[in-house]
Amino acid sequence: MTRRIHLGAFAFHPGGAHVTGWRHETAHPDRHLTIGHYKHFAETAERGVFDTIFLADGLYFWDRHPSGVDHYGQLRLEPLTLLSALSVHTSHIGLAATISTTYNEPYHVARALASLDHLSRGRAAWNLVTSRYDEEARNFGGDHHLDHTRRYERGEEFVRTVEELWDSWDDDAFPTDRESGIFADRSRLHTADHRGEFFRVRGPLNIARPPQGYPVQFQAGGSPAGQRLAARTADAVFAGYRPLAEAQAFYTGLKQQVEDAGRDPEAFHILPTLQPVVGSTRSEAEDLAEQLLASTPDALIVEDVSHSIGQDLTGRSADEPFAFEPDVDTSNESRSPNRRAEALRTGDAPATPRQVYARSFREGIVVGTATEVADVIEERVEARAADGFIVQSLTLPYSLDRFVDLVTPELQRRGLTPDSYAPGTLRDRLGLERPARVVPV
Repeated sequence: MTRRIHLGAFAFHPGGAHVTGWRHETAHPDRHLTIGHYKHFAETAERGVFDTIFLADGLYFWDRHPSGVDHYGQLRLEPLTLLSALSVHTSHIGLAATISTTYNEPYHVARALASLDHLSRGRAAWNLVTSRYDEEARNFGGDHHLDHTRRYERGEEFVRTVEELWDSWDDDAFPTDRESGIFADRSRLHTADHRGEFFRVRGPLNIARPPQGYPVQFQAGGSPAGQRLAARTADAVFAGYRPLAEAQAFYTGLKQQVEDAGRDPEAFHILPTLQPVVGSTRSEAEDLAEQLLASTPDALIVEDVSHSIGQDLTGRSADEPFAFEPDVDTSNESRSPNRRAEALRTGDAPATPRQVYARSFREGIVVGTATEVADVIEERVEARAADGFIVQSLTLPYSLDRFVDLVTPELQRRGLTPDSYAPGTLRDRLGLERPARVVPV
């Protein structure tokens, strides 16, 4: 039996997932902060019958290295504001916003997501992140980031507090009876009065329970702490792209954690990233990949590699070999697998920044015709390495247009994705039950 796969269309940098995707000849960097740019992105994904669009976010401007300012197209709109606007330009597709549990308060997040869910008639989703950089801490009154483990402990309590606030009202709490003058039924109002380690929140929320009960919850992070949080709280996890055997092991392990948490693993979706480079021919696709790789300035290559391995290579030539220092501690930023560092740790000879950057780029993309890309998607889903994918378009709008025009019809022909949307909410589309209001013990 063919498995139905789920697709999300990812946007982080307005120019695309590649750091200098904005330089491609088809890109329109002068339009990156316009509603027209994102309207095209959302409407294209909806034309491809994607389940959701997925807006990544960070609460900082990346100026740790000079190239982050000089070359890196990183301007981005605040996601909840943008998704609220896009809700009126789309009819079916889910609207997923990345929101930090480290630099927000539960009441704000509960209210904003409930509002988006009402405005979109049940299409809101939350990508929960704990944030990771000291640059973010410095924008919120600190010098250094909260310890990795504590971030996830705070994140779990944050989620539970938000859910308590979403449960402030029964679904039928508002009779709005003109004759009696009763707008709300007081017996159906519930005050959270949450008192935990990180938060004290009385409630109740000043908006009705969301149409989905709880907006769909994504969680991003491959570290052990991130996996534990996802297994206990999330509906889906946004994972990194791994070699097939590693992806299968990650999939099996995380599904087991979901089951161990007393939840149904079949109602929990694992969605790795997919960075497709699609051409009418394999040669055309390879040319596009090489164009994108060549568009990265040398300074950005050196400093991007510096950041990812935690070793300062600033000022070196991109073609100068360097000795890797394996003991640099970057664990408080991320404890997810670091593929660049692992490749250097097991290498036999010194590498250059350009070699490291190019190898990482090539390992993270899927290059080929529509048939070849669809083959990879089908293989991984059937091999129990994924339930679907978060499609990261390397340059926008071109890469997403090509995927929808070329790959989507092939996926539909194989019965892997639907030809049209069925009625219902995003939860319905993902095969998730609508949560009943939790009654406190």
